[in-house]
Amino acid sequence: MRVGSLFSALVGVAAGLSIRAVKPSAGVEALVQRRLPQHAGLFQFTIVDPISQPATGTFGQNVSESYVVSSLNNGKIHIQGNTPSALLSGLHAYLSEEAHVDIWWYIGSQLENAHRQLPKLYAPLKGSSVVPYRYYFNTVAMAVTTSYTSAFWTWEDWELQLDWMALRGVNLALAWIGVEKIFIEVFKEVGLTDAEIATFLSGPAFMAWNNFGNIQGSWGGDLPISWVDSQFALQKKIVARMVELGMTPILPAFPGFAPRAISRVFPNITAANGSVWEGFPTQYTADTFIDPFDPVFEQLQKSFIAKQAEAYGNVTRFYTLDQFNENNPPSGELDYLHNVSQNTWKTLKAADPMAVWVMQGWLFTSNSAFWTNSRIQAFIEGVPINSDMLILDLVSESSPQWQRTNSYYGKPWVWCELHGYGGNMGLYGQVQNVTVNSIQALSASKSLVGFGVTMEGQEGNEVMYDLILSQAWSAKPIDTEAYFHDWVAARYSISKKGPASTSLYEAWETLRTSVFNNTNLTSTGVPKSIMELIPSISGLVNRTGHHPTSINYNPASMVQGWNYLYKAAQQDPSLWANPSYNYDLVDFTRQVLANAFIPLYQQIVATYTKSRLSAKCRGDALKKQGQQLIKLMTVYDAVLSTDKNFRLDTWISAARASASDAKTADFLEYEARNQITLWGPSGQISDYASKAWSGLVSTYYIPRWEKFIDYLVETEPAKYNQTAFAASLLQWEINWTNQKTGGKLQNNAVEKLQTVLPGAVKVWNAVSAA
Repeated sequence: MRVGSLFSALVGVAAGLSIRAVKPSAGVEALVQRRLPQHAGLFQFTIVDPISQPATGTFGQNVSESYVVSSLNNGKIHIQGNTPSALLSGLHAYLSEEAHVDIWWYIGSQLENAHRQLPKLYAPLKGSSVVPYRYYFNTVAMAVTTSYTSAFWTWEDWELQLDWMALRGVNLALAWIGVEKIFIEVFKEVGLTDAEIATFLSGPAFMAWNNFGNIQGSWGGDLPISWVDSQFALQKKIVARMVELGMTPILPAFPGFAPRAISRVFPNITAANGSVWEGFPTQYTADTFIDPFDPVFEQLQKSFIAKQAEAYGNVTRFYTLDQFNENNPPSGELDYLHNVSQNTWKTLKAADPMAVWVMQGWLFTSNSAFWTNSRIQAFIEGVPINSDMLILDLVSESSPQWQRTNSYYGKPWVWCELHGYGGNMGLYGQVQNVTVNSIQALSASKSLVGFGVTMEGQEGNEVMYDLILSQAWSAKPIDTEAYFHDWVAARYSISKKGPASTSLYEAWETLRTSVFNNTNLTSTGVPKSIMELIPSISGLVNRTGHHPTSINYNPASMVQGWNYLYKAAQQDPSLWANPSYNYDLVDFTRQVLANAFIPLYQQIVATYTKSRLSAKCRGDALKKQGQQLIKLMTVYDAVLSTDKNFRLDTWISAARASASDAKTADFLEYEARNQITLWGPSGQISDYASKAWSGLVSTYYIPRWEKFIDYLVETEPAKYNQTAFAASLLQWEINWTNQKTGGKLQNNAVEKLQTVLPGAVKVWNAVSAA
């Protein structure tokens, strides 16, 4: 097989678009004008030897994008590259490594802070990609990220996100916003009514799982058409900007899930209901799946693809399609699996003869008992042309599937770092796995064609995602010590050496070798604080898997890194005005206090379960220990409140602001509240998407723990009943999700970080002394 036909789909499609019928570097220059207007005249961009023809050679001889950055005699910075993405990668290398400025999640663009006199290069900066694709989002995560993180983003939020991606060399990304509009139009075209379609579509915070056929309908009210229309308009901007920035959008294809009333329109249709997902009532799950053998499947596929082409233009040949995400196929017979994928592929090719089917490999990880190697092979080989499929090895850093499947039996695939589930906010990383393992895979697999980022929630640990995208431009595993040093320099715009900069470097170096260097793969994702879970006397600490609560490093390392970071502002008070510094200090403090919560909790459990004290003495001890626990949580909430990115009201306000009327705003607030707490009408996946947010801690987590302490005081250990306690919480939790703020912020006034930090230090010292 050759990488040529697949790669040419990436670089060749966009070349013929009317949207790109402009100067090839126009999108790059527009980004500079947008983010560095005062420096726009100081950059010169040139496309050299553009890649415009199908690549040749085997997968092991990957197409290489390259850039060269140099200083001209006239003082300008000249960036040459063979693609717009290469130009942007060169621009990023110069800005981050030489000018020490960058664009960051949440913090925003700091590029305008570059010195008016840009640094002169005395030797060119050069870079070449080691894989043709730098991929972002995934079919579990673009959809999921658009629910967990960006459900209520504005165009300004998306502009920042797209510029972040472009500067980091991303050239292939999912574009799934507004797909509900396409579903509605396709279903109405064949005769389904608005009411029938409404029973199928889920709300904004849960659309991802609707698209996968896990859930259907909305338990908070019908999806407002005004929301559908606004998201569709937003998608048009997103797609256009992606293409302008040299990215190829991956659009969704029709996966086969449809409203149950599809059998009214097509009485002879071959369809079946899928499995019940995560204990949801059948009203909201067991989705109807049209068999790809049925001609209606192809009819709907053609309509689906055509309507997107009409809406966005001829922008892609890549389509994401996942039919069995945490849903087992109707049959495990090899012939069935082979034929179902082959017929699905045929419908795609009928809709677009150049179509490439993008599929994530999460199903092989999440249900490995069903997806044996023989079944995976039968399903994948149903697509007879290897270059017609691109597979995302979704969790390559922790649960790689490419090895057991012999590199997906020759299909092109992408090495992906998932890292974070549900928007969990603990500090965590696997720096060695991300750098060493990805390059080892590149050497071992001829069909590996990309590195990608596939987190479920984009909530933190930004350095880990930067790292894998940087690795796509290095043939050797990145030296993470040097990388973290350079990353910190750009993070805080360090331009000179001094005590404060030394402390900043030491803070991150301490975490690099501990917190960000997990090698214990019993825990495979960002950890969750136990304070965010329903209280219990057992089962909270040392959880493993992809929602771990285990701490796989010495907590003293986290404290040491925290001390270094805090010390930096004492050495250089100007850091308090640096948004990156404030964000990180809140995040470090959050992790230190989350870790300190564990021994306080364990002390309470020991007092309750092991104490020989009388009921009164035990109760008195529990009340006192409970007060310490709640005090820590109160300080924790205060620290989080100092940064808008760690506040519940930011999430709720964004939800309400994206509505067109008060009724829709109330619906969207319910969606926002339910997702981060009960995740379902009655707690089907409770606390999966929990967050370390001020306001959520004070109004949801603290009351739960207060109720827990009261329950322990009132209940003899022999009569403890976790099921009864959780059930007693449920109605209170439901009432919490039904609250409406009416747009009023919960934290109208907060103290500055440097004001509340001494309290955090005092609480930690008390825990440490105990």
